[in-house]
Amino acid sequence: MFLEKIAESIRKNPNIIEKKEINPIVQYIDRNSFKSNKIFTDIGEDAASVGDKEKLILITTDRIRTEFIENFPYGAGFSSILVSVDDIYACGGTPLAASIIISVKDLKTCNEILKGICEGSHKFQVPIIRGHTNVNSKCYELSSTMIGEIKKQDYISAGGAQINDNIILAVDFEGRIGKGSKLHYDTTTFKPSEVVLKKRKSMNVLAKNHLVNASKDISNGGIFGTLLQMIQYSEVGADIDINTIVIPPKLCDKNYDLETYIKMYLTTSFILTTRRNDCKKVIEIFKEHGMDAHVIGEIIEDKNLLKINNGVESIDVIRF
Repeated sequence: MFLEKIAESIRKNPNIIEKKEINPIVQYIDRNSFKSNKIFTDIGEDAASVGDKEKLILITTDRIRTEFIENFPYGAGFSSILVSVDDIYACGGTPLAASIIISVKDLKTCNEILKGICEGSHKFQVPIIRGHTNVNSKCYELSSTMIGEIKKQDYISAGGAQINDNIILAVDFEGRIGKGSKLHYDTTTFKPSEVVLKKRKSMNVLAKNHLVNASKDISNGGIFGTLLQMIQYSEVGADIDINTIVIPPKLCDKNYDLETYIKMYLTTSFILTTRRNDCKKVIEIFKEHGMDAHVIGEIIEDKNLLKINNGVESIDVIRF
């Protein structure tokens, strides 16, 4: 019954359903937009890439939910930098600069958003170089575009998972429940810049040593929502042993269970795949950077198929 409950929770996760619903839009753009041979990777990646034979420029864009802006404008501003920064690091890259678009109905909310944006800019050491602001809007909107860079040979794709790869979940355990939501695990706002950057630079080390085949940061789809996107882009499946997913002790102290934990937006966290022989190296690098990492499953051949505990339960299969 426990596995059945977990499987049903994944199926009904609204953030996972939402990501599935936008697929037709993404596919339409992919089929009908102009193509260029200067594009290395594009739709489906945490950060798309443009470049030459040596170096890639990374580009990612994110929108902050309206209700988050309304309820916690400072946190929304901070998150607009955080989410884009982690998209760049998930590819193994280094963030360079950001552009922000803001629409607000009142200056008080605008000022709180701006404070959060500037705090994020300092925390992650990313300058804000462009943007657009509308202070007479009928609604609140906030989105960010981040650019970064990486050597072409080091780029980690979200769609590079290989059959028989091990799947590793890396999480910063030192966090607290976010002010904006009980499903937000905050590991950044209360730590100095050098600490939060060191943890993220673990991905730079992994990229330079070519130890990772595919990677994504844990988004608001939670652990399984993020994994489902990865296996879809990689055209493979995954078999997850949920008994190996470790809940941070600080969440255990707050009585968070596995069903809740797998839905959380985990700041400073990555899910990735690696060759079995490289698992020990990958986990050690994460440990050196203050991250907790465990093997939680493996990549299988069945496309877009997510199995839990080797498909022990008859309904614990989820297709995306």
